[in-house]
Amino acid sequence: MAEGEKIIPINIEEEMKSSYIDYSMSVIVSRALPDVRDGLKPVHRRVLYGMADLGLNAGKPFKKSARIVGEVLGKYHPHGDSSVYDAMVRMAQDWSMRYPLVDGQGNFGSVDGDSPAAMRYTEARLTKIAEETLSDIDKDTVDFKLNFDDTIEEPTVLPTRIPLLLVNGSSGIAVGMATNMPPHNLNEIVDAICATVDNPEITVDELLNYVKGPDFPTGGIIYGYQGVRDAYQTGKGRVVIRSKTEIEQTDSGRSKIIVTEIPYMVNKAEMIRKIADLINEKKIEGISYINDESDRNGTRVVIILKKEAVANVVLNNLFKHSQLQSTFAINNIALVDGRPKQLNLKDLIVQFIKHRHEIVLRRTRYELNEAQKRAHILEGLLIAIDNIDEVISLIRAAESPNQAKEKLIERFGLTDVQAQAIIDMRLRSLTGLERDKVKQEYEELQKLISYLTQVLEDESLQKKIIKDEMIEIKEKYGDNRKTEIVPDAEEFNPEDFYADEEVVITISHMGYIKRTPLYEYRQQGRGGTGSKGSTTRDEDFIEHIYIASMHNTMLFFTEKGKCYWLKVYEIPEGTRASKGRAIQNLINIENDDAIRAYINVKTLNDPEYIENNYIVLCTRNGIIKKTSLKAYSRPRQSGVMAITIKEGDQLIEACLTNGHNHIILAAHEGKAIRFPENKVRAIGRTGSGVRGMSLSEGDFIVGMVCVEEKEETEILVVSENGYGKRSKLEDYRITNRGGKGVKTITVTPKTGKLISIKAVDDNHDLMIITKNGLAIRLRVKELRVLGRTAQGVKLINLRKNDSIAAIANVEAAEEYEETEIDSVNEQTIDE
Repeated sequence: MAEGEKIIPINIEEEMKSSYIDYSMSVIVSRALPDVRDGLKPVHRRVLYGMADLGLNAGKPFKKSARIVGEVLGKYHPHGDSSVYDAMVRMAQDWSMRYPLVDGQGNFGSVDGDSPAAMRYTEARLTKIAEETLSDIDKDTVDFKLNFDDTIEEPTVLPTRIPLLLVNGSSGIAVGMATNMPPHNLNEIVDAICATVDNPEITVDELLNYVKGPDFPTGGIIYGYQGVRDAYQTGKGRVVIRSKTEIEQTDSGRSKIIVTEIPYMVNKAEMIRKIADLINEKKIEGISYINDESDRNGTRVVIILKKEAVANVVLNNLFKHSQLQSTFAINNIALVDGRPKQLNLKDLIVQFIKHRHEIVLRRTRYELNEAQKRAHILEGLLIAIDNIDEVISLIRAAESPNQAKEKLIERFGLTDVQAQAIIDMRLRSLTGLERDKVKQEYEELQKLISYLTQVLEDESLQKKIIKDEMIEIKEKYGDNRKTEIVPDAEEFNPEDFYADEEVVITISHMGYIKRTPLYEYRQQGRGGTGSKGSTTRDEDFIEHIYIASMHNTMLFFTEKGKCYWLKVYEIPEGTRASKGRAIQNLINIENDDAIRAYINVKTLNDPEYIENNYIVLCTRNGIIKKTSLKAYSRPRQSGVMAITIKEGDQLIEACLTNGHNHIILAAHEGKAIRFPENKVRAIGRTGSGVRGMSLSEGDFIVGMVCVEEKEETEILVVSENGYGKRSKLEDYRITNRGGKGVKTITVTPKTGKLISIKAVDDNHDLMIITKNGLAIRLRVKELRVLGRTAQGVKLINLRKNDSIAAIANVEAAEEYEETEIDSVNEQTIDE
């Protein structure tokens, strides 16, 4: 250790705390957070002041950006040149700043994320609106401080007439806090400022009548207003921004989505690339081509859809999965008196008014002082002019200027300043015209002094000046909103992502479920061999087949009597040949339970609908139970008990009724019973029900239908060996519940026993799936109407060791063709 040096022991923990606090406060105050008064961070303030110092006003020639950066670095901002240049570039980008403060010439980047050219190539000057931020800076309106090396003074804040923090916003990450403030429309902010000046007690809700919401330079649509309201009331909120889109038709008849505005701060090229990735990964279906046709006139991204795609469905999926929709998290933190503070809308406006009030007062004091100084000199000049001959004699007789001054002071009672002004007076001031000018100037100064004094004494006059200057700013620079607002939009409705089309839902014996578009099943003639309907494991087979609409709610009923809810669009989509997905992965069904019935419900939100409809349940042992649909209107993820099942029994069927239907139960041995629904009293969800049909030993219920009493309805029955028939509803006489029923099909070894009963008419198609996974679709009207006791006709030629697994009746369609591959030559989307 050198002589004179010594080691001072310090606590490392205390040193780290102290150093980190110093560092964090430096970042907060001197780098990352804007000042609430002028809305600028130090680097932006220094760039604007440095450019003004160089004389780079709006009407002056451009100067190289490198010259500006050097000026700011050398005098005010001792950091990297990139920090200064990047800040200046951003102030020149009209897609980053709502009201750009720098007028750039050259390549200043693009909305696609392109980097600006090097500073040696670009040029810049201030915009006209930026000059307003520096207005009156030479009138002692703001405090100055020494720069980093104590050689030059720089302003601590700019005397801006533009509420920059509100109209341009700000973003920055400090230590332990961050700010993210959106830009706004100048007209709206000025109106809000004027309203607050008039009524200091104005509330945030009242200010919302003036400030509609953020106004982003890239336009777009604010989707939903609650986040905006939260941000304005608390200083924190989330705003959803959607791209502005149009749906058009191509010459070939396809739909195309035209994107004309994108969310704020979204990189357009990156957004398009990610959309292409989503298409290639099959996360978004229905898009065949995407291209960026943007030019200097504006944004234009063209998304051409496939022929079968529904434009609104594709668009909603793009909003959900891509940056066509983004979220702006508002966090209004700014420096107030050097300390970070979270501010609501009124706080921001009040702080700006307070700043403008101080500027007006300081400017008025400065102007009053200057006017009084000038008036004082003019008073001396007027005295000299009135006594010009004597003044000239005194000056000619004096040996030196100082002696002349002393004689003037002594003779006319002048001050030193006045005497010096008389000595410095030119001979032309002796002319009559010049004498009149001095008198006129003095009179005008007296009026100005009187006005300025009144301003300092009258607060209402100060407020009027603030308002008048704001209105002038609005008239000069105000423009229309760029961002549209959809005020009453709710959160995403998942149904918006799916077209309301019919699908086939299949469930296998081992519990695999899927949905498949209905058009994938083509029509065949009676007696065909069927087409492949699903691929299953060797020991598995298709057991249930249902038809539903994508926006419906499916109620799943298990053999143990529990009910589960699932939206149809939540069921995974699969091709006709795919296996599907295990249903245990979709709903919390117990391992030893299995789905036995379902109900397709249009809505659970309409009180009139759920109070006037009922769910009728039927068990294998012939038990019937009726419960109001209202009891099932509140979905629970864990399911609810729908019926108490006795030992040895299980649920097999469920129907949705209106309370006035007729119920028909069919048994495996070929008998059926019909009775009015009103014979079954509605009970609570957990009840066990009443007897619907008396069964012989070994017999069990295979199905239940609920029908309205009308002639068009016919009863279709199918046996396990592929025989079926339809019979008139009136063939089944009405009895009381609990009877043994009547014969509905003649059971023989050839036909096999009864496996299904359906209510059909000529507007239905019949879909049959076998245990080996073969599917056939045929028109019901092609089946002959036979008597109740007939054995029926052959519906499907079953292969060896095959039998029917499930039957469903669907709405008849015109034609069902195999889908064709779209052969239109489009650009492949692949990165």
